[in-house]
Amino acid sequence: MPMPMPAHATPAADSPSTHSPSARPSSTHSSSTAPEPPELDVARDLLALLADTATEPRPDTQLEALTLAVAADLPVLLWGEPGIGKTAALTQLAEALELPLTTVIASVHEPSDFSGLPVVGDDPAEQGVPLAPPDWAVRLVRAGRGLLFLDELSTAPPAVQAALLRLVLERRIGALRLPPGVRIVAAANPRSSAADGWELSPPLANRFVHLQWVHDPEVVVRGLGGTWPRATLPRLDPRRLPDAVDFARRAVCGLLAARPELVHRLPSGEGRRGGPWPSPRSWESTLRLVAFATAADVSRDVLSLLVRGTVGDGPGLELLASVDRMDLPDPETLLADPVAAELPRRGDLRQAVLDGVVDAVRRRPGRDRWDAAWALLVRAAETGAPDLVVVPATTLASLRREDWDVPPSIERLTGVVALSRRADRVARTAGASAAGAGVRR
Repeated sequence: MPMPMPAHATPAADSPSTHSPSARPSSTHSSSTAPEPPELDVARDLLALLADTATEPRPDTQLEALTLAVAADLPVLLWGEPGIGKTAALTQLAEALELPLTTVIASVHEPSDFSGLPVVGDDPAEQGVPLAPPDWAVRLVRAGRGLLFLDELSTAPPAVQAALLRLVLERRIGALRLPPGVRIVAAANPRSSAADGWELSPPLANRFVHLQWVHDPEVVVRGLGGTWPRATLPRLDPRRLPDAVDFARRAVCGLLAARPELVHRLPSGEGRRGGPWPSPRSWESTLRLVAFATAADVSRDVLSLLVRGTVGDGPGLELLASVDRMDLPDPETLLADPVAAELPRRGDLRQAVLDGVVDAVRRRPGRDRWDAAWALLVRAAETGAPDLVVVPATTLASLRREDWDVPPSIERLTGVVALSRRADRVARTAGASAAGAGVRR
């Protein structure tokens, strides 16, 4: 969502008054200037009052995702329609993090502005021709820290985008290397709404974490009233750092080991190549983001924005599902003590746990394990949505052997299963009736 922060008013440059001939300098060589009209002083006071805004802590998923990616030292690209507040958000972010902001509009620069300008020395054959960096890069190096904002990225022609590759990935401009304290954030409009827009080249797009920047009307209204959300860096728990790295590695490596085709998948459509897609480079960025998200204990929504913005929606959702299942209890632990079992509250995770328990009984059948699985299903029906146990109960019943007595607990599930099947039959009948009515029309 946007955080448009009005710029602080700055005094206008002094200029000779044109109200009367007597106010003009007596000589063209005079350096004296006439005072400004008092109306401009009042105007500056009004502008200062308009710029006097406050911030407040407020839950903001996309702002949390942006600050976490900045903390992880990954280049971020904000996508949004014109006027949505991307530039204002970066201005406020720099102020909140106390980082000097350097804005570079990529489309008005030449490729040499990013690759370095050749400077011929006394003896080029002996010393070569060094590439001099632009002044803004020198200022960032001298400051040692800052926020480099590459604006209007989608209006940069292909030659400029190619020159930006080394800057975004290696932080190099000519012979100069930006210090670690410099973070890179870019902004772009969709090609449909960009002035003379270009599709982002796949090599450049694959270097960014892509975040869709949208507005929240409530935030805009409150901000125009004088109070905007406050951007803060995520609080990383020092005690969780080793576990966070281990968790991230297990999550990403586990998915790619099971789905090796996701390691590198260049989209077929040109438009999709300008967004997030999976590659070894983007998976490395994803691993870093999962580690930071785990150490900061951010919400799943924030992690979802970051992961999908790095490797794309499909691979990102698969990773999120894999991460969810990493925290699921071991079916063998649940079968060993069904009375003390803690089942997930989320329906999809609870379903996965119950399916895993039944599958464990199928792979290693036993009377005690079969009875324990029924006890778990009863517990699940009593503590959550009863319809989640219908399929596992049906499968578990099919695993019964002739010498296994039916446990009394099954009777407590009979009503649930029968009710669910009756509801399915009613739904099928209603669907068939609706289809028949449509044909008759």
